[in-house]
Formats: sequence, C-alpha cells, structure tokens
Amino acid sequence: MLLRAVLLLSLTLSVAACGDNRLNPFNWFGNDREQRVRVDPDAAAGTPSDPRSLVSEITQLSVEQTTSGAILRATGVTPVQGYFDAELVLAEINNGAIVFEFRAAPPVGQPTPGLQTIVAGVDLTNGELAGIRSITVIGANNRRSVSRR
Repeated sequence: MLLRAVLLLSLTLSVAACGDNRLNPFNWFGNDREQRVRVDPDAAAGTPSDPRSLVSEITQLSVEQTTSGAILRATGVTPVQGYFDAELVLAEINNGAIVFEFRAAPPVGQPTPGLQTIVAGVDLTNGELAGIRSITVIGANNRRSVSRR
C-alpha cells in the first residue's frame, strides 16, 4: 500500500514537472499566442455606451485555474500614461471560443508622455467555461489567445 502511494506521488510530480506536457493536469490552458492585427479605428475608439478605447497592445495573457473556474488576466500597453478604468469586455462567445476586448479610459487633461503598462482581469465560472476551447483578448494592434490542450 505504501509502495503504491509513493509510486502515485512520484508519477504525479513527474507529470507536473513537464511544463508543456499534455498530460500535465496543472497545464489547463496553454501558453498565449500573439497575432498582429489592425482594428478599425472606429471600433477601437469605443461606442457611446462605452467610450473607452482598446489598449494599444496586449503583451501577456494568462488563465489561472480556481476552485470555481478561472481568472483571465491580460497585460497591455498604452501609448501615453494616465489610462484608467481598464476592463476585459466580453465581445462574443461562438463555437467554443470566447473573445474579450481590452478597454481602458484615456487620460483626462494633458497626458504624460511614455508607455504605460496596465492589467485587467475577469473571473470566469466553471459554467461560463463549459465547452470553451479558446480565449482571445483583442487590443488595437494585436490579439492574444490561449487554448485548452
């Protein structure tokens, strides 16, 4: 019995040590992939109901599993400092894919020159993730995606 427990523990730790292994139970969603895009400037600028603009570029995307679902976290870059009220806004759910737009409000008054890194996240429940195979976050100049293995 003790030998069986030691073998099971060894096997679990061996699989967990393999970072990109499909057998790894801790590897829920894979590494993010970038795709360069150019979004229509009118769409990037926002709408009357949500005047926030798309973040210039998404630099990192991660999904962290929780007991009730997952936390989707995106990091982006803005062209000047002072952006605020960052949020991942649901854009669409279609055929096992969920798409978010990374939006933030531009600075009020005179912006400070220099790039700004901004982070936003959203809590997704197990019910919301049921049947979802990929998650994409869109910025003005690129998009990043993660997929289930």
